[in-house]
Amino acid sequence: MSEKKIIEERSLQLNRRAFLGKTALGIGGIGLASLLGTPYFNTTKNGVITSATPNAGVKGSLGGLHHPAKIKRVIYLFQSGGPSQLELFDYKPMLNKRRGEDLPESIRNGQRLTGMTSGQDKFPLVGSQFNFKQYGNNPAWISDLLPYTAKVADDICVINSMYTEAINHDPAVTFFQTGSQQPGRPSIGSWLSYGLGSENDNLPAFTVLLSRGTGRPNGQPLYTRLWGNGFLHSLHQGVQFRAAKDPVLYLNDPDGMNKATKRNMLDHLAALNEAGYEDYGDPEIKSRIAQYEMAYRMQTSVPDVISTEKEPDYIYKMYGADAKIPGTFAANCLLARRLAEKDVRFIQLYHMGWDQHENLPGAIAKQAKDVDQASAALIMDLKQRGLLEDTLVVWGGEFGRTNYSQGLLTDTNYGRDHHPRSFSMYLAGGGIKPGLYGKTDDFGYNIVENPVHVHDFQATMLHLLGIDHEKFTYKHQGRRFRLTDVEGKIVRDILS
Repeated sequence: MSEKKIIEERSLQLNRRAFLGKTALGIGGIGLASLLGTPYFNTTKNGVITSATPNAGVKGSLGGLHHPAKIKRVIYLFQSGGPSQLELFDYKPMLNKRRGEDLPESIRNGQRLTGMTSGQDKFPLVGSQFNFKQYGNNPAWISDLLPYTAKVADDICVINSMYTEAINHDPAVTFFQTGSQQPGRPSIGSWLSYGLGSENDNLPAFTVLLSRGTGRPNGQPLYTRLWGNGFLHSLHQGVQFRAAKDPVLYLNDPDGMNKATKRNMLDHLAALNEAGYEDYGDPEIKSRIAQYEMAYRMQTSVPDVISTEKEPDYIYKMYGADAKIPGTFAANCLLARRLAEKDVRFIQLYHMGWDQHENLPGAIAKQAKDVDQASAALIMDLKQRGLLEDTLVVWGGEFGRTNYSQGLLTDTNYGRDHHPRSFSMYLAGGGIKPGLYGKTDDFGYNIVENPVHVHDFQATMLHLLGIDHEKFTYKHQGRRFRLTDVEGKIVRDILS
């Protein structure tokens, strides 16, 4: 680009001072609105109800909601690896009666298999070794592996008719978290941070906690892009909290730097960045300024929220002994409740280890024990604090497991391959009707009632937050993208 062209383009840019000076109301109007204690912008645009509250944290791009919301936040307990629905929620006694028989081709109907079982000569049916009972006023079948979950049956909606197109871990997890099997799209938490903003000035809108289970300690890895911002501004990426001396990387100051020095450095850095923004208008400069300021405030807020030592003994007893061990699923569930109390918008927990291709009976028993008590405790704890009514708790993985054994079937042992055609997850909290939803055939292979696609789940979650998933878009490279891509319908039958 020629020097003349660069000068011409820069002269056409409208800097902040010029913009405010030429605006009809100008700075005085903004100041008056602030003195009156009312939002400066309070109009309806594109069907959006504007009801922003002054000084309530970083504002989202929507400026308001498409319809009244049932919830304010989401806690997503993602069970990475694909929990076996046949051992946990989808009771199929016929599989035990026909144990060892080959899966009928009329049931499989040519479904695509992974490379791990596509070469098998036979697909021997195998039922669960664990007992099931019905729980709750709207009875749902729950395995003996989940005794604590059974106690909150009247608070959860078990969906046995989830399905996805993805058959391998990475695309399947990416699909649930971003709405696309291809990497590069914003994650759910990033979408919510972008659209709804934050209600807490001192903590990010989107936080991430990881734990590793005992069912398969060396299970499938997770990648940071799963909580990435994609093509949204970097301000909206998830912030990972770690079980380490420094819970958030690069947050602490280096030795020798005090608060006054840090504040002075940030002020000068902000001034330089503001000058750069006025010259070039790159919104990522504004994001960087906001990130520096958030990090500065988090130096005080993060130690406070992760310090659970003052929690009463009955809370630790509720969540289980592991709640005192940083980095465990139980400890992360307790932190999730504390973050919810601080009005963090989207709290993502990942628990690894559900990928049981072999030795499933022994491995899933350990894995279920890792999560059962703490998952139920989180629901009970939120409920007793009045937080469950405006929180959505999500529990589930990226797909389910096959009704036939992967590899050798013995009297005491078997494994299960990936099964995207039908699997289970549960929801609890504001706007959710407890009970059982969806049904699979007697083989637990195909859905026969009320199928729920990944995009349907995402659309329903956004609906509970007051967002119309079809209107919530972001224009990138000439196309308007959304979390649900070009699909998704609200599952109204599970809404209260």
